[in-house]
Amino acid sequence: MHHAVVSSKPRTSPPALRLVKTNAMSREDWLSVRKTGIGSSDAAAAVGLNPYQSQLELWLIKTGRDAGLPVVDPQDETSPMYWGSLLEPIVAAHYTRLSGNRVRRINAVLQHPDPDKAWMLANIDREVMGAPDVQILECKTAGEFGSRLWRDGVPEYVQLQVQHQLAVTGKQTADVCVLVCGQEIRIHRIQRDDELIARLIELERQFWHYVETDTPPPTDGSDSADQALRCLYPKDSGERMDWRDDRAMSALFADLVAVRADISSCEQIEAQLRQRLQERMGDASLALFETGRISWKRSKDNTGIDLQKLLEEQPAIQQQYAMTKPGSRRFLVQPDQD
Repeated sequence: MHHAVVSSKPRTSPPALRLVKTNAMSREDWLSVRKTGIGSSDAAAAVGLNPYQSQLELWLIKTGRDAGLPVVDPQDETSPMYWGSLLEPIVAAHYTRLSGNRVRRINAVLQHPDPDKAWMLANIDREVMGAPDVQILECKTAGEFGSRLWRDGVPEYVQLQVQHQLAVTGKQTADVCVLVCGQEIRIHRIQRDDELIARLIELERQFWHYVETDTPPPTDGSDSADQALRCLYPKDSGERMDWRDDRAMSALFADLVAVRADISSCEQIEAQLRQRLQERMGDASLALFETGRISWKRSKDNTGIDLQKLLEEQPAIQQQYAMTKPGSRRFLVQPDQD
């Protein structure tokens, strides 16, 4: 993604509107406000470019159908969200230490000043004070897995988040300060790209049309979309769909059967190659090659409960601690046999 060259001519864009103050707002109320528009952290998902969230999952949230989606506990210490929130002020402090730029919080949900774009909202981590060349600070943390997305600079989904912020605020430049694996601070500068913003707004507008018309956006093959579909259609109605005369749907089914056959064939080849390598490794722990390595190590022993034996010896326990787990729909593909 390219960055536009910034003109020296000052911009005269009106400032963002302060939609609502967030100082004393509960998390539930804040989430409710976010459902009234597309926030900066929603931007990439709204245009189908967020590696963690599909358009369909975001649509469920914006239309109030997200009750069946897994909820991330903001106090869960194993969650990246928890550590991101906890470390944000530390990242901001180190940004000031490294850059010399003073920053302050903006305790408000911002809204685009153009009534035609009133659905564009933004939460800004920090406002940069008194610096002539930068106005916004976005703080990020990246763990071991997430850091891979930062190898070549700011990931695309974060760039879109920042361009959305610049669009809403009318500002020119933002710094992204990321703490990588808890021990390395990197600062990246992003300039306003009006051409990219124009495309982003139109794509976001298309997504918001899905919300306003209560129309699900298309799926994208991601785990997020799969989870969203299960949430949207958790139970079957018993209805029977006859698509034998629908050429488009029958072609879709035929393609699925063919792809599954290819996957099965590839899995068999993968198993044969893996087993040949395992056979040669024997009891070796590591094998090195020109292009990589294989590790084949035994995991640590773990202890558990022999549930079947426990229930046989104390059958009353099953009734005492019985719980009902809701069933889930199984997607079974059964091609006709020739």
